[in-house]
Amino acid sequence: MSEHRTVTGKAGGTRGKAARSPSLWLTVLSLTAIALLIALGVWQIERRAWKLALIDRVEHRVHAPAVPIPSAASWPTITAANDEYRHVSVTGRFLHDRETLVQAVTEEGPGYWVLTPLLRSDGTQVLINRGFVPSERRDASTRRNGNPNGQVEITGLLRMTEPKGGFLRNNVPQHNRWYSRDVAAIAAARGLHEVAPFFVDADAGSQIAGGPIGGLTVIRFPNNHLIYALTWFALAFMLVGRLFVTFGGGLFRRKRFVHEPAGGSDAAARRTGSDAGTIVEPT
Repeated sequence: MSEHRTVTGKAGGTRGKAARSPSLWLTVLSLTAIALLIALGVWQIERRAWKLALIDRVEHRVHAPAVPIPSAASWPTITAANDEYRHVSVTGRFLHDRETLVQAVTEEGPGYWVLTPLLRSDGTQVLINRGFVPSERRDASTRRNGNPNGQVEITGLLRMTEPKGGFLRNNVPQHNRWYSRDVAAIAAARGLHEVAPFFVDADAGSQIAGGPIGGLTVIRFPNNHLIYALTWFALAFMLVGRLFVTFGGGLFRRKRFVHEPAGGSDAAARRTGSDAGTIVEPT
């Protein structure tokens, strides 16, 4: 009676198993990345809700009837979230000899914003962005007819100060070069006192013939959060799919086994590799 010996393709089977089983650190890293991508997607959804609420709030402020600017006592509590873009009105007398020109690019082309202090009856001052002038009208002497000397009422939008400067360009007060509407720096350079910590963008209704062009405030809030959220979720889904293929793909592969009787003509041809089955060899 002959003995039978069973030989299995150990080397091939081991390699196949290793190919289907990623290392522990790679698995942990993948799961962490998936959690992070999902968290980023959720965060972008929350940012989108915040941005939509902001846009709605600003729209209501811009189109609301003008109200007097906040009292001097409340100036320390003014914030962008609660007050920026409010439609306000203010009365006083312009100090044209202390105006400041801030470089600007508008729908009218390149030029300058004209910021002029407005002296109020209580002695406080508010910087008014009267509007835009092209480079050829930079000199105040070219627009004297547009500079009223008496009391005026200005309506416009309350804007927060813009400290330090513009994009990659710092204000240089000593050389009278301004790239942003930095209220504190302009007040210091012009010797102004009791100045509001904000400025007012004059609207088109406050424009005076021969003066700067008002009403050019640009209100734009980029809202690409939904696209970002879908991108993060898509990346997470792709990574989940990759892990599924890596771990679960083997469940759907049909295993092949080769059973050869003892003494068979092909018994000596041993099959090896990842698909090696059971080979029965005679002694």
